[in-house]
Amino acid sequence: MATFRLSEAGETPGCHPLTLTRALGDFPLANLALRQHQAAALVAAGLTEATGPEADLVVHAAAWFASTELAAFVADGSYGALTMADGVVLIARRNGGRELRATQSFAISYAWDLLRANAEAMTARQHYERPAGAHSSLYVDGRLHVGKGTKILPGVVIEGDVIIGENCKVGPNCYLRGSTSIGDKCHVGQAVEIKNSILLPGTNVGHLSYVGDSILGEKVNFGAGTITSNLRHDGGTHRTPVAGRMVDTGRRKLGVIVGDGVHTGIHTSLYPGRKLWPKTMTLPGAIVAKDLLS
Repeated sequence: MATFRLSEAGETPGCHPLTLTRALGDFPLANLALRQHQAAALVAAGLTEATGPEADLVVHAAAWFASTELAAFVADGSYGALTMADGVVLIARRNGGRELRATQSFAISYAWDLLRANAEAMTARQHYERPAGAHSSLYVDGRLHVGKGTKILPGVVIEGDVIIGENCKVGPNCYLRGSTSIGDKCHVGQAVEIKNSILLPGTNVGHLSYVGDSILGEKVNFGAGTITSNLRHDGGTHRTPVAGRMVDTGRRKLGVIVGDGVHTGIHTSLYPGRKLWPKTMTLPGAIVAKDLLS
């Protein structure tokens, strides 16, 4: 059986501030680390992970694979590389061969690519489990997975695919929309709406807030009434600075990218596509129109 090896990620400025405090491979998607998703996809395609430095195939550390495309590449030994249109090689055979152009697989080059990968991971997930114990008023129009020890209080509405980790508190009266994954020990409370977002463990969005198309790092606390904006008035795609240059995200909807340990004051308003560096904070009533760096 052919073997694979995941390459080292190196610097990942496009995914800052999230990768300032963790390796990209450790970032959770649908509450599982990226490298776990990568290994599972490669094994499902018929490969095995190399135990030593030598491997038949080398995998880009930021690769996200479409299962059918990866399977086609692995099955046809004449292919030497699965390559994106911009030349990024997602997986390559040591002995070379012709190129297969990726149309569905991609590299996670920027933080907002994690939202795309998270949504695909949640769509592909087959097993959603909801243990007993949620309040009888829980309304679910979609698929909901709930971890052990999590409390779901009255008035919670779920729409689409939602994953909630262990020992969380959700509600009362909150609205969670897919594709949203919430890590362990999080609190999502009174009159909070979260849509198509990722919350890492230990994060609190306690009351009267909206989080849309956003990523919140570990142990973030959104003060009451913190609102993310995710849509331009002109309907265009969002642009955001990365490593000193403006990048078109290609996304019509994009909220905020928040590093670990950020605290916002009550009634903070966050412009679309803004990034908050780890352990930064805002004052009550703040308007965040530019990236907030450490």
